[in-house]
Amino acid sequence: MSLRGASRLWITAAALVGFALPTGAQYQGEINTNKNTPQLRAVGVFEWTGDQDHPKNSRLVPVCIYDGQELQDASVYMARPAPLALDSDVEYQLMKDGRPIGLFDISSAANQLGMWIGLGAWKPLPKPKGAPAQIAKIDADNDAQSDVPILHRKQHADDPGANATPPDPDRPTLHKDGDASNSGAADSSSSGTAANSSPPDPDRPVLHPTPDSSSASSSDSGSTKKQKKNGDDDSSYVENVTVSSDPNRPHLFRGKASGFDAPLQPSLVGLPPDMRQAVAVSDAVSRPLHVWDYTWANPADQATMKADMEDLARTALGLTPPPAPTLKKPVPKSAPAHKATRLTLPSPAPLLDEQFHVFELAYGSGATMVLSAHTDESNGPMKFVTLVAQPDLYGNVAILLKNVTDATHLDDTPRMKLIDAVDAKADNRGELLFELRGATQRQFALYRVLRGDITRIFLTSAQTIAIAAPNQ
Repeated sequence: MSLRGASRLWITAAALVGFALPTGAQYQGEINTNKNTPQLRAVGVFEWTGDQDHPKNSRLVPVCIYDGQELQDASVYMARPAPLALDSDVEYQLMKDGRPIGLFDISSAANQLGMWIGLGAWKPLPKPKGAPAQIAKIDADNDAQSDVPILHRKQHADDPGANATPPDPDRPTLHKDGDASNSGAADSSSSGTAANSSPPDPDRPVLHPTPDSSSASSSDSGSTKKQKKNGDDDSSYVENVTVSSDPNRPHLFRGKASGFDAPLQPSLVGLPPDMRQAVAVSDAVSRPLHVWDYTWANPADQATMKADMEDLARTALGLTPPPAPTLKKPVPKSAPAHKATRLTLPSPAPLLDEQFHVFELAYGSGATMVLSAHTDESNGPMKFVTLVAQPDLYGNVAILLKNVTDATHLDDTPRMKLIDAVDAKADNRGELLFELRGATQRQFALYRVLRGDITRIFLTSAQTIAIAAPNQ
């Protein structure tokens, strides 16, 4: 993935050199001061409601930061008090199956119900610029000596205006309103007086103040965000935090600030049923895209694997009906032969909110399948299942991970909701990013699938959720 031009989000670790962490900092861990430390890479989850191109409410939840050696919890990494991953002007690229779908610029960080989130503006991907039109140049000096027809008309001596005198530079000219500043500047340079003799009133109010992003101080930035906060009636339970002015604090290099002055999107509160999620990645290095879609050699294999995993999911949820008992009756020899009756099998139990994904997490690694679903509440508490599997050598489904829980035990065994595949360590290998959602808390976890085994390599700290609804 790459963030080109001025709109790229740079995350650098160069400022880590000689950086001393004061007592009482929230980051727990050792800071690598090696000059050859690779640049940081941040991963988050973008959550929104409404249309993807025009989100109604949105927020960015930081997940992890890779510092070149380990995955750090992005919600506490370099937090003073806001975490480093939510610094102002940081830009994240939103991904779906390894393909970019949009951009999100952080303009402020907020602590919402004990959970750090990023507020900002969603932006569409920049359109590719077309090649500039080539304009043919004509050599006017050789026109008279050339017999090739030309498109432009030559100027002759008898044409009106051919021998006109050049314009007088001292002749006064009229300017439009937009040129008043230029004309005033010209008159000022020649005569020593400006067109408008009175200086601008510094106390005069303006409609849309635009702070200079290259020279604005942290206090000016904080006051601007405070004004936005007071004018936003929808961002309840949100407290904006001013930007830190520590010169030694490592930062995510500023991207394009074109959307910085846009009004903040109202933040989400809780977990509404229509909330959607996508992976968000911020990196300093432009990397080639790695699409995670798996291409089957035989398209029919995908339908077969999906049907087998659905049967395993029904078995895990207890939806497989027991086989009907068969009664054998003795048949008299003199009885006439009857036609065989065809038994009708019952239709399989439905799987609600079924999600089936197939990934190729590394080039040539084969298919990694993820299926999740839940039952209804007609026969008791709602049950949830998530399966991660791969095809074995014989074409059967080999289960690598099985998560089964119900609505009454979510605090003990949270349900697993797949977000997407993401390359968290920038090693060209994808990990599965899950949300572990309980009744009152949630966490995010990264799982790596390697050599027919699955391992959890990262887990965030627990976050309190406002609305506890098991069916969300």
